[in-house]
Amino acid sequence: MQKRSEKNVPETGMLELATFYIGDALCGIDILNIQEINKQTEVTTVPQAAEYVQGVLNLRGRIVTIIDLGTKLGLSSIEPSKDNRTIIVDFQDEQVGLLVDSISDVLVAEASRIEPPPSNIGGMQGKFFHGVFKTEKKLIGLLDINAVLED
Repeated sequence: MQKRSEKNVPETGMLELATFYIGDALCGIDILNIQEINKQTEVTTVPQAAEYVQGVLNLRGRIVTIIDLGTKLGLSSIEPSKDNRTIIVDFQDEQVGLLVDSISDVLVAEASRIEPPPSNIGGMQGKFFHGVFKTEKKLIGLLDINAVLED
């Protein structure tokens, strides 16, 4: 078993990242944190919920809160399109859906090449990220699920 640092990044070895877009920003999540990825389905709005809570949906008998990741990260809200996807993650024994603009590739990142996040990543606050990974053409912000969902 790989030893993980406090920010959930393996200290050695490889990390599989599911990458996705929020506007023009490319982000990634450790694939081990993802339960499933769904097309956007009908969501029931929740009165007086935080502005980033899009609503809830019934996923095979479980109620899943859907978070507009664009709004949560301080960007514009996710515009409805056929490319939208909901990334279902487990957080504190609950399933939460992260609404994103579109899904990109699954990449394998060498843990030693993950760098600390800058204070600002493409307009997003660095506190929501535990690192960045540079490919030849892109910079991928590695989303810290706990920081995004804690409040």
